[in-house]
Amino acid sequence: MSTDTTIYRPRVRQRQSPRRIALRRAIFLTVAFLLLAGLLGLAFSGSRLTLAAGTTVAGVDVGGLPEGEAVRILSERAATVEQKPIVFTAGGQQYALSASQLGVEPDWQQAVKIAAAEGGGFGPVRGFRRLRARLFGIDVTPPVAAYDAAVRYKLDQIARAIDRRGVDAKLVRKGLAVQVVEGRAGRELDRDGASTVVVESLAGFDRGASVALPLVATAPKVAGTELADAATRARTALSAPLRLVYGETRWRVPRWRIAPLLALPSGGSTDVSISGRRAEEYLERLSATVSHQPQDAHFQVTATGKIVIKPSAPGLQLDLAATAKAIAAAAFSSDRRTANLVVRVAEPARTTEIAKTMGIESVVSSYTTTYGGTPGRLNNVQLVAKLIDGTLIKPGGTFSFNQTTGERTAEKGFQEAPVIINGELQNGLGGGICQVSTTVFNAVFEGGLPITARTNHALYISHYPLGRDATVNYPDLDLRFSNDTDHWLLLRTFVGAGSLTVNLYGTPVNRRVESTTEPLVETGPVPETVTEDPALEKGKRIVDELGSPPRQTGVQRLVYDANGKLLYDNTWRSFYVGEPSLVRVGTKEPPKKPAVKPAKPGKPGKGETPVTTTPAGSSAVTVDPTVTTPARP
Repeated sequence: MSTDTTIYRPRVRQRQSPRRIALRRAIFLTVAFLLLAGLLGLAFSGSRLTLAAGTTVAGVDVGGLPEGEAVRILSERAATVEQKPIVFTAGGQQYALSASQLGVEPDWQQAVKIAAAEGGGFGPVRGFRRLRARLFGIDVTPPVAAYDAAVRYKLDQIARAIDRRGVDAKLVRKGLAVQVVEGRAGRELDRDGASTVVVESLAGFDRGASVALPLVATAPKVAGTELADAATRARTALSAPLRLVYGETRWRVPRWRIAPLLALPSGGSTDVSISGRRAEEYLERLSATVSHQPQDAHFQVTATGKIVIKPSAPGLQLDLAATAKAIAAAAFSSDRRTANLVVRVAEPARTTEIAKTMGIESVVSSYTTTYGGTPGRLNNVQLVAKLIDGTLIKPGGTFSFNQTTGERTAEKGFQEAPVIINGELQNGLGGGICQVSTTVFNAVFEGGLPITARTNHALYISHYPLGRDATVNYPDLDLRFSNDTDHWLLLRTFVGAGSLTVNLYGTPVNRRVESTTEPLVETGPVPETVTEDPALEKGKRIVDELGSPPRQTGVQRLVYDANGKLLYDNTWRSFYVGEPSLVRVGTKEPPKKPAVKPAKPGKPGKGETPVTTTPAGSSAVTVDPTVTTPARP
């Protein structure tokens, strides 16, 4: 056997699978595509310092411009249109609004930054974005600021002019026939949408065509189909007369009388009822027929001065709500058309039993003053006396003259008469009222009751008790006193031909009243009212009317109870202003006397007397330099 042997090693050959081949091809193609894309992106990338071609901001082409230049162009263009209005339309009306008017300010710098970012990036990425901008364009709407208050104000104006509320379906009556009237849709300005449209439109540059503002339709709340039941009820109510019953009394209510009592649905309502002004007036007339007011127990003064109680009496009162409900039930029924009136007993506020417990038995105090004067003054005394007559003051309560009488007006029947105004005697509405207040004051004074408010007259009046006058003036000057007894007090006034008496009735408490009056003293000179008289020579003075000086006095009152215990020690001081004298002084220059030789001193010749002169028409006597002539006592 030969030892030369050739050994052949096995050869391993890799066999590529179709999947691997495909993968390699895909990778190759991807790399090739990316390389080509990168080259293409680099080819279109352009300068990062300029905006991509095809870029617009608010419709203005800014492609290829540096950012700063684009901002400048946009700002300048905006400045040319900010005061030019755009016409907005809504509801057939036109409204011209401008950007400056509403404070609309687009942010061009931010808009350009957004546009730069859309066409920017690194290398190939920027190129692809700019290629896209070339093919499809980039349009940026700028962020916009606006003065919200101005926008809302203008939209409110527009809304008030064009908004129309929807009209609900309703029932209407024509004679005795009832019909359904269909509703109608309304419209309103879409505030949010309109605000966006206005601001965005004014942020742009177009000032040509008008811009419509969005409106929204508002449907009525009530449709005609929802009133079918109400229409049936209304027609039933008008189908036949009604009968009202109270005891043995019957009333027939014809259909034409029922018709105005119906309140037909409207304004979103779907019900029909017996209500409204016409129904209330009908029920009031019905109430006047069957009702009568209760009578309070009241106190009468007999001819002998005794107090008797006139008993109270109950009344009858129509229950309006219950009666209206009964009438409605009958009206909306097709077979039971009779309604019973609902009448209730009305109790008096002050029954006989209550009056008996009030303790008004006899006179507690009384005072009488005499009066006279003009017809107006007599009228006012009688009128105000009637207003306070019968006033009841509860235990612990307070009587107020002003609250009891109220404001003194011509509508109440007050007339003009002499009255003190600002310290002067003039004619005024209500003159003479203080005659009554002074009489009341003195009745309370003598009764020993606490007096909490009293004011003397500005001028001294001699026919009133010294220091015991009391003036009133609505609403500031009042006369008030309190009832500090355990029982009610009744104030009565009795007006005679020339006298006024005020009585207080209650349960006598037997108080003892002692009073001391200070003398009336003068506290200053008589004031003067001086007027110039050009017809009177200089140095001459004439007193046409004599005044009076300011004066003062005081009255102390001590009040003791039945056991002699001191209850009150009060002093009322009265200060009266002076009434000015009316004085005329001359301003006329005296005539020049001719020069004469000085006469020898001596006595007047026989029959010669000093002479004084009196101006023509003057009844006053004048003596050089001063003579006063009182015009009245």
